Amino acid sequence: MLVKPMDTSEPDPPDDVAQYILDGLDRQDADSLRRIAAYAERLADARELQAEAELGDDADEVVREHSEDLDDLPDDVPGKASVVVKEINDNRYEYYQWREGSRVKSKYKAPVNPSE
Repeated sequence: MLVKPMDTSEPDPPDDVAQYILDGLDRQDADSLRRIAAYAERLADARELQAEAELGDDADEVVREHSEDLDDLPDDVPGKASVVVKEINDNRYEYYQWREGSRVKSKYKAPVNPSE
């Protein structure tokens, strides 16, 4: 039985990561990289929660529908978008909302059905 050797080459880094971060990561051993990755995941979760809390000031509720549950998602709305309901001048409107880097993007979807 022929066994293929494991690929030990390192992956290419993302183009949009600052070089000083890549240099620091390059100096770490495998255990440290795993701890850094776990920390980065927790930090990303905290930042998303912060963004949701900030949205809470503008939105009276966040509908927890992800785009996998949504039909006919517009071409310029990414798959990770959720639907947010905002109340403006006593009227309720739905917006697609998603994160791009540190910014939260929105796109108007429709008025909320008054029969809800």
